[in-house]
Amino acid sequence: MSEEEDGGALYVLTAVLLTPTRFPTMLGDDYPEACALLGVHPSADGYGLVLGQDQEGARWTVVVDDVALVAAAIAAWDCGMAYDLSPDERTIVVSLAGWPLALTVAAPGIPEPHDPEQGADGTGRVPLAPPSADVWGPVQRRLGADQIAREWADWDGRVAEDGGAASAAHPGLARALREAVAYTRQAPPPGRVRSSFAGEGSRTLRADGPGWSLVARTDGPAFVLLDEEPGEVLAVPTAGDPALADVPDLPDLPALSELLTALDRVAVRPS
Repeated sequence: MSEEEDGGALYVLTAVLLTPTRFPTMLGDDYPEACALLGVHPSADGYGLVLGQDQEGARWTVVVDDVALVAAAIAAWDCGMAYDLSPDERTIVVSLAGWPLALTVAAPGIPEPHDPEQGADGTGRVPLAPPSADVWGPVQRRLGADQIAREWADWDGRVAEDGGAASAAHPGLARALREAVAYTRQAPPPGRVRSSFAGEGSRTLRADGPGWSLVARTDGPAFVLLDEEPGEVLAVPTAGDPALADVPDLPDLPALSELLTALDRVAVRPS
């Protein structure tokens, strides 16, 4: 698969969507923040991110506004089908050096993947790079919440084994929940709260804010990750949980099921 980039071939390796309902969370807490990191306007229609290598092996991320084409390619690849993703040159919004996520594949017959020199894309910025696994911060916190969503059965089982008790009491947990409640009263930026189908009448909820991420099922438990607690996953207390007595202001918040229902009402959903 190839596409022209600055007059040379770009060998396409993969693609991801950048829309209000679906975007790589390593880029930001919400869709506008993710767009800002890439230097594009937060269009309501979204974008596709096409990741590939040029003839010299350099990594490039090409932002295109043909979302339907990229979505079709991703759907085909997910089904194990071949799809030649070759966006029209007129759909290219910007070409950025580097990749924002790690890839384990490379285009055959060209040099190994490497970043072009800083400024090679005309922006003067440092090439995009995947997040480090050696530190903990907002990016790793969001990726941790992504992992919980993917491994939901395991995390749900842990709560069941613990009898539904919260895993820890923490003031940051109360802060995150208060801010989540605020989202239900005043709409946050697009993508700050997202809802997706989880089967059997349930929805998977993701909410992010300054320093925290929440992942939950509308018919199950909820978990919070905090910037100030590297690698820790806090189970949100439910009514009657002894942990409520140890966390300031939690008794004044709505029941967990009520909060999740309210968040689902304000969340953006895939069309």
